[in-house]
Amino acid sequence: MTRTTTPTGAALTGISAGYARQIVLREVSAGFPAGAVTALVGANGSGKSTALGVLAGIVRPVAGVVERPAGRPALVVQHDAVPPLLPITVRDTVRMGRWAGRPWRRLSRQDRAVVDRCLARLGVDSLAGRRLSALSGGQRQRVLVAQALAQETGLLLLDEPTAALDVPARQAISGTLREVADSGVTVIHATHDLAEARSADHCVLLHRGRVLGEGPPEDTLTDEALRAAWG
Repeated sequence: MTRTTTPTGAALTGISAGYARQIVLREVSAGFPAGAVTALVGANGSGKSTALGVLAGIVRPVAGVVERPAGRPALVVQHDAVPPLLPITVRDTVRMGRWAGRPWRRLSRQDRAVVDRCLARLGVDSLAGRRLSALSGGQRQRVLVAQALAQETGLLLLDEPTAALDVPARQAISGTLREVADSGVTVIHATHDLAEARSADHCVLLHRGRVLGEGPPEDTLTDEALRAAWG
């Protein structure tokens, strides 16, 4: 069940979800504060991506309640999930963020201004005319984040957005996520990078589809909890 709330954050209550006949999340309950960056932390297979899918509305839970801000969530996948030969430019990729539920509509002057701002915000405006497939991994990831920002959503979801990127790309994306959260957006990103998780405002620690802990990083990512999460 999905319940749209006022823009105060997002929450999962008693969520069980998975794919086909395999349950990945088991009775997961967690809160995600608005105006903050939340890190979904855990080893591979812990359920981080499934939790993002549930929050995004693309994975239907078999039990439980999803609460999220009004409007369409924006989900940023990893850059290597995008087909490498997709014949689309950087500008067109970001323009797709303005369609959000209304595909192929004609963009207004305001829409185009939003696209230009998002390109500049992620430092990819000089690449606007290039093919997405011609960019480095870090450049493509920044373009995908710009596309999500173009939706102007209250809920921004990202699946390991800085994994395997160079330092400038990591800094650009992390800095942008902080700015977006400071503007009141609920930002949730999955990661197994503990340094990145410790820079978040809030953490949800997962292990084998269950919540091991939730709260500020210093209280959640203790040595004992991390040994259990990766054990």
